[in-house]
Parts: sequence; C-alpha cells; structure tokens
Amino acid sequence: MPTPTWDPDQYLRFATERTRPLHDLLAHVPTLPHEPAPTVLDIGCGPGNSTAALRRRWPAAHLTGIDNSPQMLDTARTTGEPTADYLLADAATYDPTPAAPDAIVSNATLQWIDGHLRLLTHWAAALPPGGVIALQVPGNFDAPSHTILTELRRSPRWRDHLGDDTPAGVHPPADYLHALTTAGCSADVWETTYSTLLTGPDPVLEWVKGTALRPVLARLTDPAQQDAFLTEYGALLRRAYPAGPHGTVFPFRRIFAVGTRR
Repeated sequence: MPTPTWDPDQYLRFATERTRPLHDLLAHVPTLPHEPAPTVLDIGCGPGNSTAALRRRWPAAHLTGIDNSPQMLDTARTTGEPTADYLLADAATYDPTPAAPDAIVSNATLQWIDGHLRLLTHWAAALPPGGVIALQVPGNFDAPSHTILTELRRSPRWRDHLGDDTPAGVHPPADYLHALTTAGCSADVWETTYSTLLTGPDPVLEWVKGTALRPVLARLTDPAQQDAFLTEYGALLRRAYPAGPHGTVFPFRRIFAVGTRR
C-alpha cells in the first residue's frame, strides 16, 4: 500500500480525545533514571501533541520526537512542541541505542508496523535499569469503523482500486505482557474503552479521516473517486453509529503497556 500522506490538521481535529489515552498511560510510568532531566524518545510523535504531553510530564527532559512524516514533523516543530528535537525516521527501523534513552514512549504508532512485538526487545536493550517502554495502541480493529472499511475495500466496486491489504493491527494484551517480560522488563498491561461523544456532521468519518482512512485515500488519487468512496463509507458509518440527542457515541478501545527494565 502507498505511504499515506498525513494531514496534521485533520488528525488534530480530535486532539483532546486522541491525547487522553496518552495521559492515562503516563500516569502509570514510574520515576525514570536521571530525573528530573531524563532522555525521552517519542517514537511516532505525529504533529507533536504527544510530545507536548511528554514535556508537561518531564519539563527538563532531553526530548526527541521521531516520525516518518515530514508534514507531521513540520507541525510538531512549530505548534506541537517547539522546544523538543525532532528526527525524520521510520519507527520500524529506528535504532534508539545511540540516544541512550531513559524512556521510550510510543503513542498510537505500533499498529502500523508488522511484527512490532519484536521491536520491544530491541527497545528494551537500549534502556538502562529502571528505564521504561510505555506504549498504547488502538484495540478497536473489530469495531464497525474498521470492519465496514475492510468490507467496503473488498467490495466489487472498490477492490480493483484498493485491494484488501490492511494495516498491521495489534495483538491481545497478554502478548504485550509476554513480549515485555521476555525482553527483561516488569510489565503492567491493561485496556480501556472510552465512550467518546463526537459532534458535528459525520463525526466518525471525520475521526477516521485522520487515521485509518489515510492509506485508503492515498490509493484513490482521483478526487472524484475519493468523494464517491467517502460518500459510501460515510453513509454506512451513520447507520453503524447513529447520532443521539447529544452527539454520536464512539467506543474508543485502547491497549496500554508499561515495561520497566529490570
């Protein structure tokens, strides 16, 4: 599948809702080596909203955001967290060892990487004793927002344009527990479903336009095709997520893991 072009403005339309799981993740991170000025990596930093949250947690940290999207990094450097350093790199191949991090944080990134459990062993090896891996990923790949998208891509109208390959996805929570423990960490793993109230026209469609739809839209280079696909997908989403008196309830399941190097 073509590399998606990320749209920071679209992603940040729901910045508060997208960042809330990160705050809950950071609440479980213990004191790091070299506090109050630890070295912290934000792998998959996007437009810098996650990096800004890390800065609030560790005001004196040596903080570096890593992302493979120049558009996202441009926003991160200007309005996300301008005091951090940034690096254009692919999370799947980036080597954190030279940075000597006290913590590696990954917010809603690993679901895009095949075989990402193997990365946890590599990342743990870069940490000192007491160093931390903290990650959260979506756990809603079986939700209508995703299953409808997969079915639509495989439909006769769209399969020749879109194929049926899907993002890498995630693993059950127990797999993250096992991977971190095997990597030499004590692990704390849990999951949460947020009942998120979205408002405005087609709010679930607007939500997925910032994430799951990006690779799909990258394949539909004809604007007329994009409009037709979004019209069809949006109608299906309205049926799956009907609007209520106060907005549309969107269940937002997340999987969290914190590993502390023994």
